[in-house]
Amino acid sequence: MPASVPVPAHSRPPVALSIAGTDPSGGAGIHADLKAFTARAVYGTTVITALVAQNTHGVSRVYPIDTDFVADQFASVLDDMPVDASKTGMLGSRALVELAVDRAARTREDGSSHLGFFTVDPVMVATSGHRLLESDAVTAVRDLLTPVAQLITPNLPEAALLLGDEVTEAADVSQQRAQAVELVRRGSRAVLLKGGHMDGDRLVDVLAVAAATGTSAAAAASGEWVQDGDVVLREFHHRRIATPHTHGTGCTLSAAITAETAAAVHAGRDMSSPDAIAEVVASALAYLARAIGSGSGWRLAYDPADAHGPVDHLVDLTSHVRGPHGQGQQDQGRHGQGQGEA
Repeated sequence: MPASVPVPAHSRPPVALSIAGTDPSGGAGIHADLKAFTARAVYGTTVITALVAQNTHGVSRVYPIDTDFVADQFASVLDDMPVDASKTGMLGSRALVELAVDRAARTREDGSSHLGFFTVDPVMVATSGHRLLESDAVTAVRDLLTPVAQLITPNLPEAALLLGDEVTEAADVSQQRAQAVELVRRGSRAVLLKGGHMDGDRLVDVLAVAAATGTSAAAAASGEWVQDGDVVLREFHHRRIATPHTHGTGCTLSAAITAETAAAVHAGRDMSSPDAIAEVVASALAYLARAIGSGSGWRLAYDPADAHGPVDHLVDLTSHVRGPHGQGQQDQGRHGQGQGEA
């Protein structure tokens, strides 16, 4: 990285970076992330890792991008402007995982990462069953990528795979809590383990955060956290919205979290405490609930059979123009499937 003159925060908007694949249908990946960044009032930048042919019916083909060109994209963004927060989605190969780890390790003069607050959405397999991560890259995600992130946002199948090839996904909230804690103890600083794959009308997302002695005790004393040794846990409960339109929910949630953390970092807030992380997670979950509710009655696909449409990323910007879309627009529930979007 070349020497740079710091850009005063008051002279620019918060800047967020998405490192992910594409979605020409606009519901997931880079396309969803940029919409979520815009909706949450931050300036969006991108590093594209793969060209993906996908739509509401699934992924049909993935065209990898050369690692050296991905590196050039990183340089184009990071050498030119300050990034307050970033996220990864689909990385695809071990080489790209290692590249993202390298960029996360590079620091500015103040010691902070060039990627800012770093969120990892460990995308591995698309809902359609198409594998989005080479088998030899899974170990790199486990051992190299998750430890350098401030937050990871796996769903239940992804969490099980991160814990081991033979680990089964959590079948209830108790197992979900235990797996979130285990992921933290294996090196992740904070884990938002999403529960959308469980059955039932109520969904639970579990946030587990590694905390130093004293900090964890203070968080537990607040009444919103439960302490498990050196990890504190907090749960977010939602009512499931009955809709098939959940394409890109995982991407959208991690992008919204990245946008919220970019705004917080830009404002000078310390994001190291459990409460600071919980606040941005809660705001992002509420936004996703509104987006799912607003898009729950849409029909975009010619053939609606087995189609999983997108959420309404711009719900907060356009609802006054378009009017409500069905009964769910203002619902605070969440369907939350979000499995493996690009």
